[in-house]
Amino acid sequence: MQSLGTLEDLPQSYRDKLTDLNLVPLWPNMRAVLPHKVPSRKTQTLNWQFDTLRPLLIEAGDLTPMEKAERRVLVLANPGHGLTNMQATPSIYMGLQLILPGETAPNHRHTPNAVRIIIEGEGATTIVDGEPCIMERGDLILTPSGKWHEHQHDGDGPIIWLDILDLPLIYQLEGSWAIEGKTQTKVLERDKSFAEYSAAGVVPELDFKRENTDSPMLRYPWTRTRACLMEMAQHYSDSPIRIAYVNPENGASLFPSIGFGAMMLRPNETLSLPKRTSACVFHIVEGQGSLQVDSNDALQWTEKDTLSAPGYSEVTLSNPSATEPAFIITADEAPLHRYLGIF
Repeated sequence: MQSLGTLEDLPQSYRDKLTDLNLVPLWPNMRAVLPHKVPSRKTQTLNWQFDTLRPLLIEAGDLTPMEKAERRVLVLANPGHGLTNMQATPSIYMGLQLILPGETAPNHRHTPNAVRIIIEGEGATTIVDGEPCIMERGDLILTPSGKWHEHQHDGDGPIIWLDILDLPLIYQLEGSWAIEGKTQTKVLERDKSFAEYSAAGVVPELDFKRENTDSPMLRYPWTRTRACLMEMAQHYSDSPIRIAYVNPENGASLFPSIGFGAMMLRPNETLSLPKRTSACVFHIVEGQGSLQVDSNDALQWTEKDTLSAPGYSEVTLSNPSATEPAFIITADEAPLHRYLGIF
């Protein structure tokens, strides 16, 4: 590409006049914002190792009571985006959240969409607009934009989960806010994954009417996802084994900004993912293995770790176990890229 003029080529007096009028010349910056063919990428390839982070999260429980935290979270910040910006990818925020026995993270609602992936513990419940969602290992629990939600823990040990939000996107759009509310009253005895959305291809028609909401199903139990992946592996011996989490009423992505999926790596399987525009994060539910981006050194991962990888890259996942499969939950910005026409 042709070289363009630089800011230093311009007389200082001219630059000062531009600055006084809040003007910036485009041509010295054009190659930075419109690079040739491949965008500049700030997302670094990282592994937030759970066994290393967990002691610090437990210590946060000793240092900061719930009434001083509201949400006791350690943010998984990708240094490529700047640690204080709290970004894992350009539009995805991630954090490890801790609630101790007997605690309640108080009721509030906010504009960013959120998903919780349960990592450790039992006996906790997330209540979303009056619908109680039990929190079990590997479950996905949605708290969509604008819905009231609180987290209650009646179990014996700590409960830890991974928060994934589109907070960076909503914040940059100057649309991020939250308000607090009173403790919710349950309107259901259990979440809709137990009955209404307990079987694939079957949806409720209460009073002969279909649901017409953006997020009719709030809890996606891991036990069913895992069973689905295992069953698929029996029938597809050569194809990559992957599912997408979708709205059961219309098949749409859970959120317009973030897409979620899960995959299984067979014993001794190495999988090169299709090269895509979107950065991606990987949460390891079971197993151990490695992730390699392009020709860089591979990162080793194990159960409960969370990793990031940039877009426009060759990503390879490997499971070295000769006997055990590995299971991974993924999140990416593909729905947003598709909407914008850049996927």
